[in-house]
Amino acid sequence: MKDKRKHLHGVIPAIITPMDGQGNIDYGALEKQASYLSAAGVQGFFIGGTTAEGAYLSSEELRSSFEVVCKVSQGEQFLCLASLRSSTDAVCEEVEALSDLEPDFLVVIAPYYLSFRQSDILEHYRQVIEVSSAPLIVYNIPSATHNLIALDTVLELARDPRVAGTKDSSGDFVPFSRGVLAHSGDSFSWIQGEDYLHGPSLMVGGQGIVTGLGNVFIEDYVEMYQASRQQDWETVRYMQQRINRLYGVIRSCDGRTIPAIKAAVSVLGRCAPWMRARSMTPSNEDLAAVKQVLDSLERS
Repeated sequence: MKDKRKHLHGVIPAIITPMDGQGNIDYGALEKQASYLSAAGVQGFFIGGTTAEGAYLSSEELRSSFEVVCKVSQGEQFLCLASLRSSTDAVCEEVEALSDLEPDFLVVIAPYYLSFRQSDILEHYRQVIEVSSAPLIVYNIPSATHNLIALDTVLELARDPRVAGTKDSSGDFVPFSRGVLAHSGDSFSWIQGEDYLHGPSLMVGGQGIVTGLGNVFIEDYVEMYQASRQQDWETVRYMQQRINRLYGVIRSCDGRTIPAIKAAVSVLGRCAPWMRARSMTPSNEDLAAVKQVLDSLERS
């Protein structure tokens, strides 16, 4: 088990996985996107997560993607590697296969497809903990897994020193804020994964934010986090307002979050808009609508 000298905190972009028209990873574009985010001053990278279409990447593609981001980062950012497999056995197998990469943190979701009790979810994490060489991040995203990780389950896992923190993408601020306030000052990190809640989470004492939308413009997120460190809550609120307006790119694509993010990044010239499932790739009409939103943000 790698020690936890690297603190889980700050702005952690959930980096996209650029693709080409054949559905292959465009590693050159991935390097370009990672370089943009790193230069902006983020604290970490979230690799192979939902925004990266991680559930549709092979273990070898995860390995190659991690190696690209690691090369760009050169140790300036901590690296979180996600395993989004559906079963405990599949996660454990992938974790062991990629252990030589030595990520700073390993990100694991609840098992999915079947309905799991909280006791089943606890057992899932306990088995992964035993094979992981890195501290775990408990990733709560019930919109994708259909298995909510309850606050009591997170608190139980937080008692294990091999669990570094939680990334909450449930969109429910009540349990998240309760958890933050109950664990203020200890080593377990509470990381917010819903962009609309980033400012409020930092205000209540959350240690950091994971953002997919920040692939488009990460600077506002970095400034928000820096302002929170200075307890400059007026700037935090202002940056949250700007982030809320950035959500217009997602609304312009009928709420299709990842295609919208890729459309925006492609309009900005850092990747092509292709999705791994090519039928999901944003259309020319989507690109035009996203460009209109981006143009309006640059004028505001």
